[in-house]
Amino acid sequence: MSPEEFRLIRDFIQTQCGVYFGDSSQFILEKRVARLLRAHRLSNFRDYYYYLLYDRRKAEELATLIDSITTNETYFFREEKQLKAFSSEILPELHARKREQGDRALHIWSAGCSSGEEPYTLAMLIMESGLFRDFRVDIFANDISHRMLQAARKGIYGPSAFRSAEPKYIDRYFTEKGESWRINDDVRKFVSFSHLNLVERSKISLLRTMDLICCRNVIIYYDLPTKKRVIQSLGEKLAPGGYLLLGHSESLINISNAFELRHLKNDLVYQRPRKPDA
Repeated sequence: MSPEEFRLIRDFIQTQCGVYFGDSSQFILEKRVARLLRAHRLSNFRDYYYYLLYDRRKAEELATLIDSITTNETYFFREEKQLKAFSSEILPELHARKREQGDRALHIWSAGCSSGEEPYTLAMLIMESGLFRDFRVDIFANDISHRMLQAARKGIYGPSAFRSAEPKYIDRYFTEKGESWRINDDVRKFVSFSHLNLVERSKISLLRTMDLICCRNVIIYYDLPTKKRVIQSLGEKLAPGGYLLLGHSESLINISNAFELRHLKNDLVYQRPRKPDA
């Protein structure tokens, strides 16, 4: 892959899905794209770039390319401290606020849900809390990868997905299927999966307002301008007083000042400011 071919494909990917490969990542991108080039029996990366632009199957190929270049590392109950804050501090606060407002609906968005472990974890913790039994609970989960969404809807997981899960959760919320486990329907019913590209603001604008948004370990793959646009889009969908949970390696420094950093007992989280009279 020549430097020019790298820039062509790198910029195409960034435009389509926001994922950015810096100049030092040329080898990584080349390795991930090379097998696609071979699959189409193309002689060079420039030909593959033109294939992405002009072939009648370009939409299908874009989906395949995204599957090849995105990182999908995830597992149940990832980032324990943040989940403790979610269970013991955020959920009770949201419950009390909803009761006060006479609102019996909880809306959560798992933005970049990969194969579903995150939204299913949130659903289990909500069930464990017992606070929302008489509420309508909707967890909207999206990803850019059709392959990951297919796995999430299937809801069958191997041992590696449970590396941080206590046995009680496996016993309570999963059914064993050979060497794998299937998520039970009483958890599944709270989660809906959909394909969504977080850089497409027009589609995000159609979503309802959320009480909490999880966008963990997603924006680290964007360049700074894309991070700013995505965070702005998420903020516009967050209710006043709603929470934004990022990955522990992510922050909003130099990205957005539209959120307050809350120092909870168990973790640091971002919150959209509440209205003055709230």
